[in-house]
Amino acid sequence: MGGCETVTNDEIASDLKEHVIKPVIPAKYLDDNTIFHLNPSGRFVIGGPHGDAGLTGRKIIIDTYGGWGAHGGGAFSGKDPTKVDRSGAYIVRQAAKSIVANGLARRCIVQVSYAIGVPEPLSVFVETYGTGKIPDKEILKIVKETFDFRPGMMTINLDLKRGGNGRFLKTAAYGHFGRDDPDFTWEVVKPLKWEKPQA
Repeated sequence: MGGCETVTNDEIASDLKEHVIKPVIPAKYLDDNTIFHLNPSGRFVIGGPHGDAGLTGRKIIIDTYGGWGAHGGGAFSGKDPTKVDRSGAYIVRQAAKSIVANGLARRCIVQVSYAIGVPEPLSVFVETYGTGKIPDKEILKIVKETFDFRPGMMTINLDLKRGGNGRFLKTAAYGHFGRDDPDFTWEVVKPLKWEKPQA
């Protein structure tokens, strides 16, 4: 939440809790363990088009899976690899593809969610639609042990800064996924350690 230059981030957080959250959320859902992410990246004043300039938000469905797979709504084009709309989609593609290629499931989706300014994802979720060879929660454990979902580490592990943003020109045609090209590092299957259940 952006605002006036004279208002501190602490004031914004306090006002949001007092005047928005407490009146709207029943008290039984709030306690000392409740985590609030209120401007977790710190205070900012410039927002909107001045703060987020660039051409984004185009072709979000055709760039991914068409109507077949779920999509969180974040666009890739016009965003550098530090933006989880792009790098997060790439790492979950690699994770889901690795799950299937390693024989853990015939079909799967991996979901990840973030809060701005918080490096660890708020959640990671795996769904195999009943095709998993082991329970989904065990597959999730393997995924969390194998993949680092922090934005900086995704950029490093997928080598997303190699060649600058010019390497992403190739994604402008024919989509971001299902490509046999060394620049599409998220298409590389990672080995996953798991024990196949006895028949």
